[in-house]
Amino acid sequence: MLRDLSPSAVFMGLLAAFVGFASSFAVVLQGLRAAGATEAEAASGLMAIAIAKGLAAILLCARTRTPISLAWSTPGAALLVSTGPLPGGFAEAVGAFLVAGGLLALTGLVRPLGQLIERIPASLAAALLAGVLLTLCLAPFRALAFDPLWGLTILLGWLIGGRIGKIWSAPGALLGFALVVVFGVQPGAEALSALSAAAAAEPVFTLPVFSVAGLVGVALPLWLVTMAGQNLPGAGVLKAHGYPAHAGLTLSLSGFATMLAAPFGGHACNYAAITAAMCMGEEAHPDPKRRYWAAISAGAAYVLFGIFAGLAAGFVALAPVVLIEAVAGLALMGAFAGAAAAAFAKPEDREASAVTLLATASGLSLFGVSGAFWGLLAGGAIHLIRRKP
Repeated sequence: MLRDLSPSAVFMGLLAAFVGFASSFAVVLQGLRAAGATEAEAASGLMAIAIAKGLAAILLCARTRTPISLAWSTPGAALLVSTGPLPGGFAEAVGAFLVAGGLLALTGLVRPLGQLIERIPASLAAALLAGVLLTLCLAPFRALAFDPLWGLTILLGWLIGGRIGKIWSAPGALLGFALVVVFGVQPGAEALSALSAAAAAEPVFTLPVFSVAGLVGVALPLWLVTMAGQNLPGAGVLKAHGYPAHAGLTLSLSGFATMLAAPFGGHACNYAAITAAMCMGEEAHPDPKRRYWAAISAGAAYVLFGIFAGLAAGFVALAPVVLIEAVAGLALMGAFAGAAAAAFAKPEDREASAVTLLATASGLSLFGVSGAFWGLLAGGAIHLIRRKP
């Protein structure tokens, strides 16, 4: 394994972890607070789920030699915001998190459920990936509208780095972001003091309480939106890049990781989708067989982010989220172009791929389930209708 290690894979893994943490940690904190967690319990939940997904990803990649990235369930956290607190408080929510983790593990252990993910057509998987990436790839232009000077600094860093070499495009964008934070945002003494105080977050154990309300109101919907909004797109990203999804192993391991994190406030662990693509492109390594080190590096970074969850949350909060998204969008331009080309490569699949891509990128959400699921469902239906005589 050490012979496969490369600086480019390590960098892309660290960048993926930074983007994954920075782009959605606020949603996780908000969801845990909405479920009844105190500030300390919410910080503990963020810490627990970051460490759990990091360790699980390291074990998974070392076992499979595949760049499988894991993430927390962002749609699951959004679900907690809309659901609100349970009658039994946060302890009842923790019980629901444990049940949801058990359901995720069971999904991986029941072979037919895992095989269903492996049967996604390659063109639809690529369209799904392109739809997932499209919104984030628009972020550099939204950053220009937000602040032309700041956005242009990040964009120039990406362009100049790309002129040096393709693997330096993303580092150039990240350097531009750092310059913006230091010389543009210029965090004051009060922000730096709050950043120092935030480093004191500690794990908080919560004894779980199980109830019918927690099962029906949180556990089952959390399992559903995590499967539909994260695991299906995540497996599709792997398939679009030519890697096996290892669905059974990944789902069961992420489910067990969720169960370990739940007593400390962690809500759900699952496949990553957007940040996973950052670990699978040529920027990670020219040889696809050596890119798994990018996902291992991302897992290690998540563990460190988890240990210093309060400090990490405070640091990335120094800059507007649109600038962090801009760095991610520029890093994913190549992945989006490749996915779009693969999605429309076969003329007979173009209509189904277009529906999948557009529905996924539209932001459609029905019954708490994201557009990625509905896009795949609609595209799959058109694929079957057009292919059947």
